[in-house]
Amino acid sequence: MQVFIDESGDSGFKFEHGSSRFFTVGLVIFQDANEVVKCYKAISDLKEKLGWSDLDEFHFKRNSDKVRRTFLRTVSKYDFIYYAMSMDKSLLKYASNEFHNKEYVYMHVHGLIFERAKEKLTQADVFVDISGNQDFRNSLFKPIRRNMNDDRKRIKKIRMQRSESNNLLQLADYVASIVNRSLMRDKLTSDEYRNILKSKEVAVEII
Repeated sequence: MQVFIDESGDSGFKFEHGSSRFFTVGLVIFQDANEVVKCYKAISDLKEKLGWSDLDEFHFKRNSDKVRRTFLRTVSKYDFIYYAMSMDKSLLKYASNEFHNKEYVYMHVHGLIFERAKEKLTQADVFVDISGNQDFRNSLFKPIRRNMNDDRKRIKKIRMQRSESNNLLQLADYVASIVNRSLMRDKLTSDEYRNILKSKEVAVEII
C-alpha cells in the first residue's frame, strides 16, 4: 500500500495579506502496487506528450485549465481513493490565541486526516512533499506514525520527497487543490474539477 499526501492553501492567519481562508490536506491511497506503477507511468507519458521533461511538475496552481482537465482525466482511469480534510480558519477568529498558530493548524489537520483514513491503512508507505521546514515535518509525522500504529502496523515508513520527483505527490497536490477550490466557490470550474475524480472520493470534511 502506498499513500501520498499534500496540502493546498496555507496555515497562516494574515488574511489581510493573502492568507487563505481554507487549509486543505489531501490523502491519496493506492491499495495495489500495480496501480501505482500504471498511474505513475501514465503521468510520465502525459508529460512527454505535452513536451515536458520528466522533472517538469503538474502543479494545480500553476497549470492551465486545459492541462488540469487533461491530468485529472488521465489519473481518473486508475484505482485509488482519497480523503480530504479542510480547516476553515475564519471560524477560529474568536478562539483563544493558542489556536491562532499556523503550526497548530498544520498539525491538527494532518492528524485528523490520518485518523479519518485509519481503518484503510495497512503497512503503508507514506510519501510526503519535502517542501517547507523539514525539521517541523519530521516532528509532525513521528507522533502520527506512533498513533497510527497503536494496535497494528498501519504505517510502515514515512518518506519525504520533493514533489517534482514524484508524480503521485503531484496527484496529491491536485486532490488537495480541487477540494480547496471547490470550498472557496470562487471559480466556475471548481466543482467540475472535483467531479472528474468524484468516484475516488471517500470523505471530505470541513472543520
